[in-house]
Amino acid sequence: MRMLHRLRWALCLGFLFSAFASAAPLTEQQKIDMLIHSVETLPGAHFIRNGSSYDGKAAADHLQAKRKYAGSHITTASDFIDKCASKSSMSGLPYQVQFANGKTEEAGVFFHDELKQIEASPTGSLSAGAALAH
Repeated sequence: MRMLHRLRWALCLGFLFSAFASAAPLTEQQKIDMLIHSVETLPGAHFIRNGSSYDGKAAADHLQAKRKYAGSHITTASDFIDKCASKSSMSGLPYQVQFANGKTEEAGVFFHDELKQIEASPTGSLSAGAALAH
């Protein structure tokens, strides 16, 4: 009886593991959503656009608007970073992310680093500490 219990438990774990292992990979649109969410929820950070500083919510709203305007010209998360999230289409100035610790980084670098973490993650999402590591 004890052996049967262990066998059932092993089968349940096997099914659970296979369900997670066979999960569909993230779509490019889901990756873009995660990139936008990463700047929206980055604690204490500011998004600098054309010399003005914006909070995460305003940055996310702006990036969503640029994404919508770009439409079918954006097919991958890298396209989104390069064409929408790296620089101003009006002035050509690079966007920047200023972290809570005062460090500033070009937004293109920030988003490409975030994308690498998203794509490397087995669950397809960033850990809470990943965004704070910048």
